[in-house]
Amino acid sequence: MTDREEANLAGIFPSVPQQERAQQKRLALLESGRELFIEKGYEQTTAKEIAAHAGVATGTFYRYFSDKRQLFMSLMEDQMDKLMPPEPDWLNVDPENFLASLLADHYRQLDKLGLHRVLPEILPRDSELAEVLAEARRKIHSRIHRGLIHIREKGLTWNDLDLDSVSWAVMVLVEKIPEKEADSGKKADLSEIAKIICRLVFPPGLLKN
Repeated sequence: MTDREEANLAGIFPSVPQQERAQQKRLALLESGRELFIEKGYEQTTAKEIAAHAGVATGTFYRYFSDKRQLFMSLMEDQMDKLMPPEPDWLNVDPENFLASLLADHYRQLDKLGLHRVLPEILPRDSELAEVLAEARRKIHSRIHRGLIHIREKGLTWNDLDLDSVSWAVMVLVEKIPEKEADSGKKADLSEIAKIICRLVFPPGLLKN
């Protein structure tokens, strides 16, 4: 890394620490920002509060980040893959249980990270971030779509369904799980959701064979 390393989303940082102690301060700022964004919301969190929470001076914040948006974008760059829906393995010996396990791991990780709770506040006013997330979703969709084409070639999925639409349906079902939990006030049954997805993909009888 150079002192003016350019990141795709976060942009050019004022400086990038080289010494371990300075690196720890930067990491503390990132973690404090993450916690405060989740706790207070993005707009209600200031750079001064992030610095105080991290136990450093406000000037230290601006040594490593231009503003709180750059800090947030740095978090997003580091964790983008964790925010995206997992890619099913349709050829797994037990795709239904494997998908349920994938979903459990994904949402356990997502809950621990927490950044998805901040996105509804930021996305309507940050077109750059919205487009980056949209592109990440398109890539996941493309991989799911390719996987479905592969199993169709093996005669393992429906011949009369548009696989592009099936791919998006799978993504929407997975992405709406937190919303379902918020609306119902109870945890989603991931095994049931995995069953629904697999029944959308596989004709009757195939999962038993």
